[in-house]
Amino acid sequence: MIKSMTGFGRAEVMEENRKFTVEIKSVNHRYFDVNIKMPKKLGFFESTIRNLLKEYMQRGKVDVFITYEDYNENNVALKYNEEIAREYLTHLNAMAEQFDLQNDITVGKLSKYPEVFTMEEQDVDEKELWSVLEKALRQACEQFVASRITEGENLKKDLVEKLDEMLKNVDFIEERSPQILSDYRSRLEAKVKELLEDTQIDDGRIAAEVTIYADKICVDEETVRLKSHIQGTKDALEEGGSIGRKLDFIAQEMNREANTILSKANDLAISDTGIELKTNIEKVREQIQNIE
Repeated sequence: MIKSMTGFGRAEVMEENRKFTVEIKSVNHRYFDVNIKMPKKLGFFESTIRNLLKEYMQRGKVDVFITYEDYNENNVALKYNEEIAREYLTHLNAMAEQFDLQNDITVGKLSKYPEVFTMEEQDVDEKELWSVLEKALRQACEQFVASRITEGENLKKDLVEKLDEMLKNVDFIEERSPQILSDYRSRLEAKVKELLEDTQIDDGRIAAEVTIYADKICVDEETVRLKSHIQGTKDALEEGGSIGRKLDFIAQEMNREANTILSKANDLAISDTGIELKTNIEKVREQIQNIE
């Protein structure tokens, strides 16, 4: 099976009054590019998360969104910052003395100054936290991969149809090429007869001219290679796996062969078919860009 680089997955896991929500989405990219958005308190998991994601995907621009909710009642504690309170009091006393003012500071007023009292989250067990986060990540990844596979199968079906169209184009060019030589020989003989009138035509010279012309327009090698590339692409689609880069290279080779056929074409029907062939190759190449 093949996978598209477009995918989406979402999962929620709640255990021990903690809930993780993970969303993963991706679009086409030449390499594996991951952007993770999550609470700062989970920052130390980033490297572990990236390694986990690599188990499920090889290419694509992937965005991961993680939200965390802690419903434990004892997950925060009130902290009294004595040093900060002391500095406030020192400066207030100095101000009262300097400006000859009454110092009306009370404990209640001092406690309201910034940072005198703060709420701090209690330390949590990283292993315990990771066990819940990992479940959410893996569930989201599995859903994400499933969506990529579904889209990949649709891509495969569309590509095979386009490859069959390309094969028809190549078959037509192969069938048409001998007729071009026959037509050329007939035209050449008619022209020579017209010029020489009653003089005997040198069949050897005619054959030599036809041979030279045949060498100029011969596309046998190109059509053979094109058929090989088309079959190679079909085989790769059947084998599956991470084949996007391989198919992109094959598509470039097919385009090169089609260009050569067009440069040699001295026939309107072959030129038209060659243009259609190039159009189909470009369509295939565009779809290949979506494959992981």
